[in-house]
Amino acid sequence: MKVKELMTKKVITVSPEDKLDRVFILYNFENIRHLPVLEKGKLVGILSDRDLKKVLGPKKKVVENPDGTTVQLSTRKVRNIMHRGVVTVEPEQRAADAAAIMAKKKIGALPVIHKNKLVGIITATDILQAFVKLFNELDKINR
Repeated sequence: MKVKELMTKKVITVSPEDKLDRVFILYNFENIRHLPVLEKGKLVGILSDRDLKKVLGPKKKVVENPDGTTVQLSTRKVRNIMHRGVVTVEPEQRAADAAAIMAKKKIGALPVIHKNKLVGIITATDILQAFVKLFNELDKINR
């Protein structure tokens, strides 16, 4: 099985200049745990939900709305917390190799790059879903 068979092709990305509030909204409303960071179409980093949880909190700016309520906004940018030197895979690589890389590096996702362009993302969840499907098929055969 190849990476391209399991990867998510519609990848939501962020820019290094995006504020963490945007990232927070994406994580909470789009149910995303890993965000590739693109600058001028090039992959320059990745951000996980754990990264965001580590930094949200102390550096906040309070903005007062006209109705008197206040909103706390993060003034930090993606650039300040993203991981650089991202480990990637190609769509034609074996999914087992991607799983081995994730296990060895203790990471939950790998951006999928083809010809220096982001074409997808494969996550530990994608691998686990394939694993479950495979075992269900094996169970049917062994019955």
